[in-house]
Amino acid sequence: MDTANERKLAARAAELGRSADARALKELAALTGSASPLVRRLAASAIGKLAGITPAGPSVRALHPLLSDPHPQVRQYAAKALGAFGADAKETLPDLRDLCASPEEKDYVKRSVLTAGKIIAEAVRIAEAQVVHCCRRCGVQLDPDEYARSQKAFQRSFCDHCFDEVFLDRRNFETKVDLQKTIRAKDGTWVQSDGERLICEALAAEGIHYRYDERFRILDGYAIRPDFYLPSFDVYIEYWGMDTADYKIGMLKKQQLYQQQAKKVISLWPADKPRMREALLDKLNKLKTV
Repeated sequence: MDTANERKLAARAAELGRSADARALKELAALTGSASPLVRRLAASAIGKLAGITPAGPSVRALHPLLSDPHPQVRQYAAKALGAFGADAKETLPDLRDLCASPEEKDYVKRSVLTAGKIIAEAVRIAEAQVVHCCRRCGVQLDPDEYARSQKAFQRSFCDHCFDEVFLDRRNFETKVDLQKTIRAKDGTWVQSDGERLICEALAAEGIHYRYDERFRILDGYAIRPDFYLPSFDVYIEYWGMDTADYKIGMLKKQQLYQQQAKKVISLWPADKPRMREALLDKLNKLKTV
């Protein structure tokens, strides 16, 4: 982008932020996709300034993808802006937590992210204190401690009776999954397949920190287990290693969840095994340039 056009768009974003006009959101949302980090940063800031004027849902959806922007100042300003939307930005909390935990993130970004996360979490707490919650399984009204307990464990609402049943089911599932981890990668990680072993070893060889098979919420009230998550890049890796009907149904659902939340996902397949490291790095490098 030439300098003159960049300055023009940057000035326009700042002007829209001062407009106090809800109609500005559409143009600002478009500017968040600019090739210029300066324009994206100012567009994010402007959307934050219009909190309470523009509709919260579309505003948060415009800002959320910027948390994984390649430019740190864009991530910083997006986090600040999201904080202005309080409880309406609840869906962004998992990504804010990941930015805070990332060893690669800039300190000044982490400070803004931490502040925004605290504001949103407190707004959610206040909002939820005024809401009656019911068990999603049996429908009974929940006591505050029942709600807090089930949300912390499952991000879903259960009474104590149903919580115990769900917890037992989950523990049995976790045990079953752990028993299937019979292959050990060179870095000591136990995995379920030879394809996953190759991915572990490729990441370790490149010095890329990863989380393997951890429960991670990406949609409000819905938890999934990515095969791998790379916190430094905010990228998920899925190794689609089976060919059964049930497996394919689960695969499609998982892919849909990633797409709905605009997550960066690398899909790897058994056909990639002979050149797993090259396939993984090639796809990662392409995502880093998006």
